[in-house]
Amino acid sequence: MKNEMISIVEAKKRFSEIINRSAYSDCRIIITKRNRPVAAVINMEDLQSLEQSNKRKGLMEVIGKWQGFDELQDAIDNAVENRHLEGAGRDVSL
Repeated sequence: MKNEMISIVEAKKRFSEIINRSAYSDCRIIITKRNRPVAAVINMEDLQSLEQSNKRKGLMEVIGKWQGFDELQDAIDNAVENRHLEGAGRDVSL
């Protein structure tokens, strides 16, 4: 996959060409503003791949990225352990 950087001014001038290059070649066009990347033009196959990738991400992956999750898990584990040690709660039979 090839990436090409192009200014927003140039992208406006060559919009049709950029769309065709992205759609029919193995090229991603990175649009820049003041030499900083601000947007990208990708083909539909790449977009569908990104969307499928996002769908596969489950709750556990999201939780894994949550800052402080390890501390929260430790607090939950400690609460469960203390409950068992102190005999708090009641037995329930079903």
